[in-house]
Amino acid sequence: MAEPFPKRRVAVTGLGILSCCGSGLDAFFGGLCGPAPAGPHTVVGYDPTAYFDAKEARQTDRFAQLSIASAAMALDDAGEVGTDPLRSGVVYGTGVGGLETLQEQIGALIEKGPRRVSPRLVPMMMANAGAAGISMRFGWTGPCETVVTACAAGAHSIGNAYRLIAYGRCDAVIAGGAEAAMTPVGGRPAVGEVAFANMTALSTSGVSRPFDRRRDGFVLAEGAATLVLEELEHARARGARIYAELLGAASTADAHHITAPSPDGTGAVACMELALADAGLSPGEVAHVNAHGTSTPLNDLAEAQAIRKVFGASAPPVTSIKGVTGHALGAAGAIEAVAVALTIDRRLIPPTAGLEEVDPEIELDLVRQPRPFQPGPVLSNNFGFGGHNGCLVLGPVAP
Repeated sequence: MAEPFPKRRVAVTGLGILSCCGSGLDAFFGGLCGPAPAGPHTVVGYDPTAYFDAKEARQTDRFAQLSIASAAMALDDAGEVGTDPLRSGVVYGTGVGGLETLQEQIGALIEKGPRRVSPRLVPMMMANAGAAGISMRFGWTGPCETVVTACAAGAHSIGNAYRLIAYGRCDAVIAGGAEAAMTPVGGRPAVGEVAFANMTALSTSGVSRPFDRRRDGFVLAEGAATLVLEELEHARARGARIYAELLGAASTADAHHITAPSPDGTGAVACMELALADAGLSPGEVAHVNAHGTSTPLNDLAEAQAIRKVFGASAPPVTSIKGVTGHALGAAGAIEAVAVALTIDRRLIPPTAGLEEVDPEIELDLVRQPRPFQPGPVLSNNFGFGGHNGCLVLGPVAP
C-alpha cells in the first residue's frame, strides 16, 4: 500500500477583519474583550471609498465589497507574499451572497416594471462575486472557489484552502467569508432579517447570550474576515510574521434536519474528532475551544454535549465570541478563525459576553472574563443549517 502523501505545513500570515465590534485587528480584538455593541450588528469603520471608486461601489453588492476590502486588509497585513499567481488561490464563503441586491431589484421589478431591473443583477447577487472580485483585484489566478454551506461556509473555506496548500496545489491562498444580509432597502426591512425572525431563530430580546439559560435566539450580524495562508517554509523564507499554524480541518454532515442540529451531536462529535486526527492531536492536547455558540437553545446545548463527548469531564476552556459579534452567518467561521489567531498571538482568550446565568445542563469551563492564555492548539467549531459541520485546529508554530 502506498504511503500517504506527506502534508506541507500551513501558516497564517495575514488577517483582515470588518465587524460590528471593530474593524482592523486592534479594534476587533478590543471589541471582543468588551461589552456587546448596542444597536444593529452592522460593520463599523468601513469606508467603501478607500477600496472602490463610485462606479465600482454602485456595481458591487455590499457582501462582495466587504469580501474584497477584508482581503485587501489581510494582504496588507501579510506583506509581499511573492508566490506564483497560478499557485495562489482564493477560497471564500458566504451564506446567501448578494441578498441586498436581489431584494432591491425584486422591488424594482414589482414597483417599476421589467425594464428597470438592472443588467448587473446577476453578477452582483451571485454568491461567487466575492471570491471572483478578490481574484481579479489582486491577480491571483490559481483556484478561485466559493463555499456556500450556510453558517459553516467560512470555516469550510479556510479548511479547503488549507488542503490546497497542504497537498501541494497552491503555495498561498486567500480564505475567509463575508455576509451582508441585514441592510434595509428602499425603506423596506432586510428580507433576510425578516425571514429569520419569522422562523423564530432570532433573539426576541435582541441580546446574544451563548450558553446562558435565558438564551432565546441569535442576533443577526454582518461582517467579513480574511486569512492569508501560506506554505510554512515559504513564509519563513520571506521573513513573514506568522500568527499561527493551521494544523487541521474537517467537515461532516448531520444528515438529520434542515435547520435543527442532531440532538445527540453525532455529526459535530465526528467533525471535532476528525479535525483533531488531521492535526495529529489527542483531545488532551487541546488548550481551548472556540465554540459555534449561537445563543439558540438547541444549538448551544447540542454543541456543549458534543464537546463533553469529545473531551470528557476535562474539557478545555470554552468561549463563544457571538455574545459580542452576533451571528454573521457565512462569515462567522472566518471571523472566529481571526479571533483564534489573535487569541494565540496575544495570549488572551476573549470572554463569552452576555453569559450571566449558565444553563445548568451545560457543564463546561466557560470563559466569562478575558483569560490569560498559554498558547496551545485551539479547536474552532462552526455548524450550519443543512447539518453542515466544520472544524479548524490552529496552534502556535512549532519548530
